[in-house]
Amino acid sequence: MGAAPHSQETPARRRFLRSGLGAAVLLASGDWPFPAAWAEPAVPGTLFAGPMQGYVAARSAVVWLQTPGAAEVFLEYAPVDAAQTRKRSSIIKTSAAGQFCAHLVLDELTPGTDYVCTAHVNGQPAADRGITVRTQKIWLFRGPPPDFTVLTGSCAYLNDPPFDRPGKPYGGGYEIYEPMTHEKADLMVWLGDNLYFREADTLSPEGMALRYRQTRGFAPLDQFLRSTPQVAIWDDHDYGPNDSDCSFEFKDDALKLFKTYWANPTYGVGDVAGVFTKVSLFDADIFLLDDRWWRSADATAPGERGKVMFGPAQMRWLRNALLFSRARFKIIAAGGQFFNDDDAYEGWNQFPVERAEFLGWLQQYRVPGVLFLSGDRHITELIRYPRPAYSGKRDYPLVEFTCSPLNSGPAKGDDDPNRVPGTLVTERNYGVLKFSGDGKNRSLELVTKSVEGKVLWSHKLGLSDLGWI
Repeated sequence: MGAAPHSQETPARRRFLRSGLGAAVLLASGDWPFPAAWAEPAVPGTLFAGPMQGYVAARSAVVWLQTPGAAEVFLEYAPVDAAQTRKRSSIIKTSAAGQFCAHLVLDELTPGTDYVCTAHVNGQPAADRGITVRTQKIWLFRGPPPDFTVLTGSCAYLNDPPFDRPGKPYGGGYEIYEPMTHEKADLMVWLGDNLYFREADTLSPEGMALRYRQTRGFAPLDQFLRSTPQVAIWDDHDYGPNDSDCSFEFKDDALKLFKTYWANPTYGVGDVAGVFTKVSLFDADIFLLDDRWWRSADATAPGERGKVMFGPAQMRWLRNALLFSRARFKIIAAGGQFFNDDDAYEGWNQFPVERAEFLGWLQQYRVPGVLFLSGDRHITELIRYPRPAYSGKRDYPLVEFTCSPLNSGPAKGDDDPNRVPGTLVTERNYGVLKFSGDGKNRSLELVTKSVEGKVLWSHKLGLSDLGWI
């Protein structure tokens, strides 16, 4: 981006950065002139947020953390039953230009092992901030896949009165992160609107960066992020303004922030930008899609062939990745809904050409094991989308689990004709995906739980429901 007015050094800017908020000022681009003296060094052993578990594989793991000021950080880690084999990660220097964040890699790990990790900040361990990272077990060609659990949810609004709209506070239910922590899940999949930029935030990259910083400093959320591996995609509110599309002028800065604050395995592929990626966990492949970076304006005529939610390049990646996948469960996740045909706002039904082309391809290749995750709507529901017969054979109906909201204000829902009766939830909640069983008895149970962790409904899918039998 060149030297825009917001990136110029001024006396007022210098005074602000040296004020009590100085350590909280973050940059969305790495080319700002931030002298080290503008940020006080972090107190030894002190973290602002984290350590957060990111993507955890069989032989390595990524851990994210954030310091309150400039610091040298590293992790010490060892198996829980072999403390004498303790290792250290590489040392990383956090700085204002990098949002005082660090992605630390644990390598040379043993599959299926619990590691105790301690963060060190400026030479001292961070007290009461230890985490336990469990690497993935090797199971293929050795035995049945293990039972495992994935959490999911979207729309996490944290109140901030000076910047919120007037009236009743929109956010709440922050106690939800306690039962989510106690789930001891193998993965959390954030389905977008993981934070909410306010109108003032999206006027500049600096405002967006401050929103990220404030959200990560929220104690109940921070505790959950330390407890469970986390991966994420975005939707409009953590990408840009409400209903944002590919034209958002600060989209490059939004992507830099997303990469800085999340620890996914990848972001996009090759020269195709975005936050989309794939996460593999035992016999499940989770295809995390980006519904904003390539998105056409919502006002584009629905039948126009060029109107896309995901874009041709990302859809080519998805089709190839699905054909390559040997996973029993192929989970396609995006911020917006796929198969709610009553959605008058931002669902894939508003992009009928792109959706029809993908559904036609899916039937042509008869890909088994596919189901969908989505957020956005401030309701939770289970959708069963019937498919017409193809070559004389009727394919299994597609199932979509919409899970929302975590902390935003709940909505009443619409008249979705594809909703499974009894699954509409109009209160704050989170989702649980439970994979269990052996052989032909392998199944996936979809569960919705309340803020208190109580089951609101559950629905089990066997292999025959996903086209395997």
